[in-house]
Amino acid sequence: MFKGLYLEKAEEEQVAQENRTPWQAYPVLYLDFNTGQYELSGALDETLSYFLDTEEPKYNLQKNGRAHAKRFTSLIQAAYQQTGKQVVILVDEYDKPLLQTMGINEALNEHYRNTRKAFYSVIKTCDQYIRFAFLTGVTKFSKISIFSDLNNLKDISLNETYAGICGISQKELEANFQPEIKALAEKQTLNYPQTLAALKQWYDGYLFHPAGEGMYNPYSLLNAFDDKELKSYWFSTGTPTFLVHFLKEAHYYIPDLDGNVQLDEDGLQTYRAIAQDTLPILFQAGYLTIKKYISDLRLYQLGFPNDEVRYGFLHNLLPAYSDVPFGQTGVWIGRFVQDIRKGDVNSFMERMQAIISSIPYDNFTDKNLKLREQNYQTAVYLVFALMGQFAQTEVHCATGRADCVVQTADTVYIFEFKLSGNGTAEDAIAQIKEKDYAAKYMASGKKIVLIGSSFDEKTRTIKDWKVVNE
Repeated sequence: MFKGLYLEKAEEEQVAQENRTPWQAYPVLYLDFNTGQYELSGALDETLSYFLDTEEPKYNLQKNGRAHAKRFTSLIQAAYQQTGKQVVILVDEYDKPLLQTMGINEALNEHYRNTRKAFYSVIKTCDQYIRFAFLTGVTKFSKISIFSDLNNLKDISLNETYAGICGISQKELEANFQPEIKALAEKQTLNYPQTLAALKQWYDGYLFHPAGEGMYNPYSLLNAFDDKELKSYWFSTGTPTFLVHFLKEAHYYIPDLDGNVQLDEDGLQTYRAIAQDTLPILFQAGYLTIKKYISDLRLYQLGFPNDEVRYGFLHNLLPAYSDVPFGQTGVWIGRFVQDIRKGDVNSFMERMQAIISSIPYDNFTDKNLKLREQNYQTAVYLVFALMGQFAQTEVHCATGRADCVVQTADTVYIFEFKLSGNGTAEDAIAQIKEKDYAAKYMASGKKIVLIGSSFDEKTRTIKDWKVVNE
């Protein structure tokens, strides 16, 4: 299997150091938690029982009524004694039962944590019988009781040595996938450099150490080559509904997810299934990645790794902040884009008015109007952000920043929203002109349209808007 590859030579070198014969077979115990409906109370016990029932007969062990951890201990010892070799333990998706019950059934989640703590503690107590153990999962549970006893495990999630093992680098992409890149380019009527740039924008950007290199998502990349299309593949494999709920419950300022999240080292490793600790789980699950490391403050700046994750995640957020039906986000955003393409500003603003008026406000009293306003800002941001290449939010210029700029082939639309009831549509237009937001687009040769909008606190939606052609 490894003939002619690096691993063949590496094994021979290792053999010389350890004074053993090459390519020895070891007893392997493999636990796969990918299958199972862990929302059901007996699912974890069923998975563990199936694993033990399957492995025990191989080592002449009889099924008995002892606890899973005791049976696991006996299994490891029997494998070692009967083969004369230490055991290899591989665990895939060790945290899936916890993820599927997180924020949904806390009592079951707690039961799973206790069950797994007892089960995994065997890895330490049987250390003398184990040659190698490797556990993979989405989240880091090192800070809670599940792994509190396992000081013989090394967490390599953010270790520079291993920062490149779980993805495809730019060098690997260009060295090994030239035929696939050319085929994709031909199908999409792009040239080779354009195709490389599109792949990078959609699937690159995962960083597992500040000094590491960006990694492409292999699942999405290989699917794009197979289909010869640039689409969202990884995000469609699962919707983080509990994370969306937590973000809203914590009143997090959603625009900050796009590159302005800051956490320290401890924060990255936090695990608690509560709204206040949503950001570390977003990072651990791959929805956010390292964008920058501020070394003197030891702070990590996080953001979406690429367009696939950015649009996929925001796509799921819009229904949470409005009455847009789940699964209909693309249709609604498509209508906004069509309005802009046609130059129909009034229709565009009417749709925006409908979005904002649908935001629930019952939970916000007069004392926390800022939170209500933040939800309005989030809804506006999500609409413009999901318009993709047509729109930019918080566009900076020398004298300030415009709320949003939307560009089509022949027109530049500059939007300013007075959402907190502290100005009129005319005031918004005046601000655009005073701050000279249009200056940077004057040389483009495109028509420039200014849109100012005001908000009515009583009706809790857009009151009116004004359109000015420059």
